[in-house]
Amino acid sequence: MAHASSAPGIVVLSASPNVATSTTRRAVSRLFDHVAAQGGGAGHRIIDVPLLPGLAAPDRASAGPELEAALRATETASLILAATPVYKGSYPGLFKHFIDLVDYRALVGVPVGLLASGGSDRHALVIEHQLRPLFSFFQAQVLATGVFVTSRHVEADGRVEAEIDERLRRLAHEIVVALGYAPALTAHRVRDAA
Repeated sequence: MAHASSAPGIVVLSASPNVATSTTRRAVSRLFDHVAAQGGGAGHRIIDVPLLPGLAAPDRASAGPELEAALRATETASLILAATPVYKGSYPGLFKHFIDLVDYRALVGVPVGLLASGGSDRHALVIEHQLRPLFSFFQAQVLATGVFVTSRHVEADGRVEAEIDERLRRLAHEIVVALGYAPALTAHRVRDAA
């Protein structure tokens, strides 16, 4: 299912099938705390990709109304955050199937943030080896900072390990800059502003 926190300037494509207990979703929540703190006024809409009705559609022409609405929201977003758990070294197949239905011309130049979670740090390169090339194919503007988290980095009560929280803060700043809410800062100024 999808829900909106306000007008969807940012679309979060969440590939986690376990919304209530998702490490990915907890990291997304913390990221948007930082976006708000840095003046990011864009609303965001979370699309829980694995829960979309009709996701088994073999092609775009077969997409039902809810799936079509999610695809259109993705194609018209001001910015996309791809947030996915890692299974067997890559993003889930349902996430890839959803992306396969997106019009390849729609994401040209669109800023895309990358966030992934996994059971151990062994999966950390999924951002560079799987997600970044996927969105580069669409000629999207993939943001520089990708964030990988495990359940030990992001606690169930919302606490985030300091090093990971700094990466989330940096990604939040890149999101705010990409949307035009703040000027770009050098790396040392981002740390000082925190």
